[in-house]
Amino acid sequence: MLQFTCTKLVLFTVAGVIVQIIGLSLFVFGFFPVKPSLSGASGPESFYEPICDIVENRNVTTLHPEQLKHLYQELSGIPPSFDRLILMVIDGLPAEFILGKDGQPPSKKLMEAMPFTQSLLASGLAIGYHAKAAPPTVTMPRLKAMVSGAIGGFLDVAFNFNTQALLDDNILEQFFRIGRKMVMLGDETWLKLFPGLFTRHDGVSSFFVKDTVQVDQNVSRHLGYELSKDDWNLLILHYLGVDHVGHIGGRSSVLMPSKLMEMDEVVKMIHSRTMETQENNQQRTLLMVVSDHGMTENGNHGGSSYEETDSLVLVIGLRNHASDYASAIQNTAHQVDIAPTLALLFGVPIPKNNVGVLISEAFDALKDDQQLRALELNSWQLLRLLQEELPGLPCQKFPCDGFSNHQGSCTNECDHSIERKLCSLYKNAADLHSSWKSKKGSQSSSGKDYSYTVAAYYKFLKSASEWLSCRTTEKPVSLLAAGVVTMFISCMILLSLIFGLVRDVYLPANRQISNSTDSRERWSLVDKFVLGVVLILIISMGSSSMVEEEHYIWHFVLSTYYLLLLRKSAQSLTTIGTQNSFSLFKGEKGKNYLWLPFVIMLLISGRILRGWHQGGVNWTSLPDISTWLEQSGSDLVKLVQLISAILVISLGLFALLLLGSKGKLFMMVKFSFLISGLLVLLHILKYQDDTLASSNFGATFLAQAIYAILGTATLGTVVALPWVIPLVISTMSSNLKILSPSLVSVGIQDKFPVVELRDTLYMSGWAYVIFWCLLQLLLQQPINSTPILLLLLQILASILYYSSDGMCYKELVEVAALYYLGMAGHFALGNSNTLATIDVAGAFIGISSHSTLLSGILMFIITYASPMFVLLSLLLYISMKTTSYLVIPEKADSGNLLIKLLGLPCLVPLGLNSILLTAYTVVLLLMRNHLFVWSVFSPKYLYVCATTVCNYIGVCIVASTGIYTYLVLTIRQRRQVAIK
Repeated sequence: MLQFTCTKLVLFTVAGVIVQIIGLSLFVFGFFPVKPSLSGASGPESFYEPICDIVENRNVTTLHPEQLKHLYQELSGIPPSFDRLILMVIDGLPAEFILGKDGQPPSKKLMEAMPFTQSLLASGLAIGYHAKAAPPTVTMPRLKAMVSGAIGGFLDVAFNFNTQALLDDNILEQFFRIGRKMVMLGDETWLKLFPGLFTRHDGVSSFFVKDTVQVDQNVSRHLGYELSKDDWNLLILHYLGVDHVGHIGGRSSVLMPSKLMEMDEVVKMIHSRTMETQENNQQRTLLMVVSDHGMTENGNHGGSSYEETDSLVLVIGLRNHASDYASAIQNTAHQVDIAPTLALLFGVPIPKNNVGVLISEAFDALKDDQQLRALELNSWQLLRLLQEELPGLPCQKFPCDGFSNHQGSCTNECDHSIERKLCSLYKNAADLHSSWKSKKGSQSSSGKDYSYTVAAYYKFLKSASEWLSCRTTEKPVSLLAAGVVTMFISCMILLSLIFGLVRDVYLPANRQISNSTDSRERWSLVDKFVLGVVLILIISMGSSSMVEEEHYIWHFVLSTYYLLLLRKSAQSLTTIGTQNSFSLFKGEKGKNYLWLPFVIMLLISGRILRGWHQGGVNWTSLPDISTWLEQSGSDLVKLVQLISAILVISLGLFALLLLGSKGKLFMMVKFSFLISGLLVLLHILKYQDDTLASSNFGATFLAQAIYAILGTATLGTVVALPWVIPLVISTMSSNLKILSPSLVSVGIQDKFPVVELRDTLYMSGWAYVIFWCLLQLLLQQPINSTPILLLLLQILASILYYSSDGMCYKELVEVAALYYLGMAGHFALGNSNTLATIDVAGAFIGISSHSTLLSGILMFIITYASPMFVLLSLLLYISMKTTSYLVIPEKADSGNLLIKLLGLPCLVPLGLNSILLTAYTVVLLLMRNHLFVWSVFSPKYLYVCATTVCNYIGVCIVASTGIYTYLVLTIRQRRQVAIK
C-alpha cells in the first residue's frame, strides 16, 4: 500500500517551501541588516571634545539658519574656504580614464578625448585622486557614501532599484540647516534621497540605459542658466551617459571618446564661468568632479574588482599646486573622504556616521593651526564613532581628564589589541597637538613639531577609518540560528519526500517490470557520481577562490558525467558485441547504437560551451571563443548569431510539425511561433548590430510585438490544448513511438487518459521551450545566441538518451543531471558570482520608459536563462519518458499517476537547491568574519537566493501545467464515458 497520496505530497511540498522561505528570510534579515548608525545630526557639540559635558544644552533647531551658520564658524575655528560648490558626478567614469593606472598616464586616445581636463592636471590647477569605492559598486549606496561618509549595508544593492530618503546625517542636510540653496540636475536618485531640499531640479531616470544622448543633454541644457544665477550655493550635476555607454558597448565602445569629450566641454564651460564669477563678485567656487564607481571591460559594475572600485575625485579651484604630473596621477583616497573634506571646507559639522579622513591637499591654503584644528575635529568625530562601537574604550575620557601621564593606564586597561592600538594612536596625536600649542610662538617651536603632529593625526585617522570601514555589524545570533535551523528542517522535509517516493513508489514499480535484484544494476557508477556531486559542491563552498571560479566545478562535473555515460554506452556495446547481426536491433540493448550519437553530441556541445566564456574573476584575461569572435569583427558575430537563431527556430518548429495534427488550434499555434521567430530574426537583422538603434521607437515596438505574440501563443497553447485534444489514440501518439516506444495497456488507457496527457505535455513542453529560446535570442547579447543553441541541443540529447529503455537510470539521477546542466549553462552564458556580470542593457529591450518592475523581470530572465530553460524542459522529459513503469494496480487512484509523473521532476530540483542553500548558509555564517565576506561570499549568497526563487518559479510552472492538464483531460474523459 502506497504511503503517499497526491494531496499529501502537495501539502508537504508546499509546507517545506514555506518553511524554507521563512528560514531564508530570518537569516537574510539577520545577516544583512541595515547598518546601524548614530541617530540625529551633528551640531555644535561636534566642535567640542568628546564626552565632556561643557556644551550648552541649547536647541539649535530654534536658531535661524544664518545664526546657526555664524555659530558654526565661531566654534570651528576654521573660516569657510569657499562660498559655492559645484559637484559634478560622471556616473561610471573609471579614474584611470583621467589619471591612468599604475603610475602610467592614460592612453593617448583617452587623453585626447579630455584635453582641457588634462591641461588642468598638468598645470596644477586640478588635483586628481583614485578614490576607492566600497562594494557594492552601484549608484545609490555610492552617493550615500559621498555625502554622509558612511559605508552602507550590503543589501543597498537591492535598494538601489527602489531608492528611499536618506535619514542619516549628511552634507546636504547640513547645508540646508544653515540656509544654503541647492540645485540638482541629472540622476533622479538625488531627488529620492533628498526630497524637498532642492530649490530647483530636473531629474532623469538612471536605469534607462539605452539612452546615451538625451540623458546628458537634459542636464547641460540648464547649465548655462544656472551658472549665470547667484541664488544657489550648491549645484549638483549628475551625468549618466558614460555609464550607459559602458553598459551598451563596454569600456572600448566607439561612443566612449565622444562622450568623454562632451564631459570635457562641460568641465571647460564650468571652469571658465566660475573664473569670471570669482573675478566679478569675489565668490569663491569649488568644482569637484567625481564618479560613483568604475566599470569592468564589458561596461558593468556592482562587484569589488579594481576596475569597478576605481572611482574619480578631481578637485578644481584650490590654489595652484606646483606638483609634477607624474606624482599627481598617483594620489589615492577613499570615496568616503569626500564628506569630511567638504564639511570642513564649507564650515559645517562632519556628518555623525562618517568614517572618512579629510583630504590633506584641500587644506593647504589654511594656516598651520587651522589645519591642525581640521584634523582635530575629524579625529573627535571618529572617536565618537569608536566609542559607540567599542564602549569599553578606556581613552574615551582623556579629553576630560587631561592628556598627561595617561599612557600607562591606557596600555594597562586595554584588554584587546585593537582598543590598545587606537587608544595609543589617539593619545599620541593629542599629546603632540597639545605640546605644539604650548610651544606656538616660542623659539622652541619648529616645523618638525608640526609635521610630527600632522603625521600622528593621520596615523590615528587612517587606522580608525580602516577599522570602522571593515567593521562587520553585530549580528543577532539567535535570529541567524533560527534561520539556519528552519532551513535545515525544510531541507529534511524535501529530502524525506524524495527518498520516500523512491522507496515507496518508484522502486516497487521498477520491480514490477524487472526481476533483477542486482544492487550493482540499481546503483551504477553514474548514479553514485551524480549523487556524489552534491558533496563536491558543498566542500568547494568553503574556499573563496572556488566561489569566484565556480564555473570550473560545474564544467568538470558535467564533462565527467558525459564521459561516464560514454563509458556506460561502450560497455553495453561490448556486452552485445558477441550477438549476431540479426539480433542487434531486435532486443532492447540493440538501441544503444541509436543513442550513442546523443552522448557524443553532449560531449562536443559541452566542450564548446566550456570554452565560450572564460568567466570567473581571476582568469578573465585568458582567451575564449566569444572574445575571438568579437575581435574578428561584428560581421562574423552577426553571421554566427543568425545561423544559431535560424537553427534554434527551425528545430523548434520541426518538433511541432512532428505532431502532424491538422486542427485549427494546432495550425494557429505553429503559425504564431513561426511569426514570432521571424520577428526575432528581423530584430536581429535590423537592430542588434547598432548600439543606438535599440533605443528608437521601431526597435521598442517590434520587441513589444514579439512579447505579445510569443506570450499569447504559449499561454494559449498550454490553456487550450487539454480542452481540444482528441480523447483517442491519435496520430500524435504514433509519432511519439519513435521517442518512447513502450505502450500503455488498454486497461490503463481506459481508466486514465495517459496517452493524451503525455501528448499534451509534449506540446506544452515544446511551447515553453520555443518561447524561452526566442525570448533569449531577443534579450541576450548577440554573442550568446550560440550558447542558447548548444543548451537546447544538450537538453534534447539528454532527454532522448534518458527516454531509452536500454539505458534506464533512476529519475532521481536523470533530473539531478539536468539540474547540473542548467547550472553549468548559467556560467557558460558569461555569468559569475560577482554582480558585475549582470546584463543591465538587455533588461530595457522593448521598454519605452523606465519601469523598475519590468526591467527587473527582464534582468532576471536574462541572468537565469539556463536554469529556467532546464526547468521548463522537464515537461518534455516527463512526456518522452518510457511509460512501462506506469503499470497501476487496479485499486490505484488518479493521484498515483500524477505522483509518478510529476513527483521526482518537481521535487529533485527543490531538494538539490535546498541542500546547497542550507550548506552555503552555514558556510556564510562561518565566514562572517572572513576578509572576503562582503566581496566574495555575500554576492554569491545573493545569487543562491535568486537561484532559489528561480527553482520555485520553474517547479511551480511545471507542476501547475501538469496538474491542470491532467484535471482537464480527466473531466473530459469522464464526460465522454457518461455520454456513452
